[in-house]
Amino acid sequence: MNTLALFLSFGFVFAALILSKSFKLGLGKDLLITSVRATIQLLIIGYVLKLVFGLNHPIAIIIMLLAMIYVAARNAVKRAKGLRHITWKIFITILAVESITMAFLLGVHIIPATPQYIIPISGMVIGNSMVIASLYLNRLKADLNLRKQEVILLLSLGSTPKQAIFPIIKESIRSSLIPTIESQRTIGLVQLPGMMTGQIVAGADPIHAVRLQLLIVFMIMAAAAFTGIILGLLIYPSLFNKYQQLVIEDWN
Repeated sequence: MNTLALFLSFGFVFAALILSKSFKLGLGKDLLITSVRATIQLLIIGYVLKLVFGLNHPIAIIIMLLAMIYVAARNAVKRAKGLRHITWKIFITILAVESITMAFLLGVHIIPATPQYIIPISGMVIGNSMVIASLYLNRLKADLNLRKQEVILLLSLGSTPKQAIFPIIKESIRSSLIPTIESQRTIGLVQLPGMMTGQIVAGADPIHAVRLQLLIVFMIMAAAAFTGIILGLLIYPSLFNKYQQLVIEDWN
């Protein structure tokens, strides 16, 4: 795609702006800011990736991945302001999921140890983990506010914090995974995923593109499960004080 084609593609944004104004949706400012922000971010990351690919050094790859994980954690933490050390718990969760995934992919030689493979695939894992973390925290917050008295009652009857909170943690994990699972049900029937589509457009064999996409699908589902479980185990102690009392007053 040349520069002219890129500018012409902004026609889609203008069409959305016109529709938003016509129907008084009030989304014009958000659409414009989001489009400009996406353009700037993608252009910047394009130059950064070109530099990292050119260096082809493990340190450069690690720095890039850690920066991506930190930004993802900072974005997900918006759902849980007020919880103790939550930023680092999300960071550790995403880092653990990324490490497990890459260790398997590189360990069994499914992908080569080059930045052209590691960074894009890691971006999918990190981005998916960020979404799962946000969904999990959002559901956990809603359920705790709704079932606070239930947890307090269980604690008063002698349950440990883990026993009292486990049903809510389990339901929050389950709910956070539903969108990922549902989105995979119609792959190939309703939607053609981005990586598969990109490879086909680039001229790759469709069968090869399907195989790589299946790898991504299986990887994302596993990463989603890892994220929900690890974050659940890390976060529940933050909901109680040293006297094993539920403290969620600051989580608003």
